[in-house]
Amino acid sequence: MKYLLTLDQGTTSSRALVIDRSGKVVSVAQMEFTQFFPQPGWVEHDPNEIWASQIGVAADALGRANISLADIAAIGITNQRETTLIWDRKTSEPVFHAIVWQDRRTAPICDQMRADGLLPLIQSKTGLVIDAYFSGTKVRWLLDNVPGVRERAERGELAFGNVDSWLIWKLTDGKVHVTDESNASRTMLFNIHTRDWDDELLKALHVPRSLLPAAKSSSEIYGISSSGMLSGIPIAGIAGDQQAALFGQMCSKPGMVKNTYGTGCFMLMETGTDAVPSKNNLLTTIAWRRNNKTEYALEGSVFIAGAVVQWLRDGLGIIKTAPEVENLAATVQDNGGVYLVPAFVGLGAPHWDAYARGAIVGLTRGSTAAHIARAALEGIAYQVADILTAMESDSSIKLAELRVDGGAVGNNLLMQFQADLLGVPVVRASNPETTAMGAAYLAGLAVNYYNSIDEIAAQWGVDRTFEPKIGSDERQKLRAGWNKALERAKAWA
Repeated sequence: MKYLLTLDQGTTSSRALVIDRSGKVVSVAQMEFTQFFPQPGWVEHDPNEIWASQIGVAADALGRANISLADIAAIGITNQRETTLIWDRKTSEPVFHAIVWQDRRTAPICDQMRADGLLPLIQSKTGLVIDAYFSGTKVRWLLDNVPGVRERAERGELAFGNVDSWLIWKLTDGKVHVTDESNASRTMLFNIHTRDWDDELLKALHVPRSLLPAAKSSSEIYGISSSGMLSGIPIAGIAGDQQAALFGQMCSKPGMVKNTYGTGCFMLMETGTDAVPSKNNLLTTIAWRRNNKTEYALEGSVFIAGAVVQWLRDGLGIIKTAPEVENLAATVQDNGGVYLVPAFVGLGAPHWDAYARGAIVGLTRGSTAAHIARAALEGIAYQVADILTAMESDSSIKLAELRVDGGAVGNNLLMQFQADLLGVPVVRASNPETTAMGAAYLAGLAVNYYNSIDEIAAQWGVDRTFEPKIGSDERQKLRAGWNKALERAKAWA
């Protein structure tokens, strides 16, 4: 069998990629789906639309590659993490919209949990902080706020899952209810040390065990797809999108770091079989499990990265298409003293301020749309730098290089500024599809399509390396300005 199929289910679109043995993307299909914003700070998706768009692009990708099902060795799945779904086990009908990872409606539940002194329990068992970002409080909200759902859950009639579980449930006509450890570790319900759902955590969040999927490794055959157009193909790899990107970037040794620039930004450092606890508000998370070995990572998340460019386009209307931002920003020499803190949905690591809000500071009569565009791009890079500082402190490892991927890495101005700010080379991979590749590689290893990680690592290549061009004095001055802006945005709401 010649190919692997990756289902890459993201926050704003569903994608499918056909990949050959050399790691080349043979075809790709993509479809955006509806974002629902019922109240300020609330973000939802329609689970049935997620499924329809995902199965649609899979058919499209196979058609574009001009291959048959018999040519596909395995399906790998990578997904937006933390987004929370509950559905009926008999009818497969969702009980409510999916609550998206960006959604902040459960911030008050988080406040109460902190007031109840649950933070040490959550951190020690899950490696996470208490935040509305994770699935646990979203599950609790659904149980407490959708009529009849808690009762049905107590009777064992309902299933919970993140998007990976939902897709596999649909692909197998409801026969398989699983997740992998990388996704399970993002729920606030999973003990990353015992590698199991934890009764104490379930009790703290009022979640019945009967809802939960089985937590499997990231590279094994979970079931055979029985969904019409993908019938008969083994589903053999699962990883949350950021862990998949870490694997796709071949950051498989302790101390290697990748950053993905998507809707948000996600930086992960591979720490091997050690779950390194964070003293700087980073997350300790499961990177993947394969060959009976669980590997861990330190992670820092930026909630708004590429999304700030979408806001410049749709909210402010100062650009017509996202790629225009680079040319606009390049028309000015520097930010002209303007800083943009894109805390539209609060701040992620290492600040964890659900009540921070976006701010543009340092405006003068001389400020232009170009300064705001530049400040928006720089705001992405500053957030990344904050995370890396915390990561180096936690791990006691000095970064040698930052491997980067995601939609925004084509922006050379942003990549150069990132290298300047970090003072280390920023390395852009030659294959930008690292998230999809990670899921494909995990699936390929499970069905012996690939023999070893070494075989895969030989495929990884560099497109371009951005070397730092400024000195430490200028770097410190820039970051001091950013820190001042950050203080203005914090605890706003």
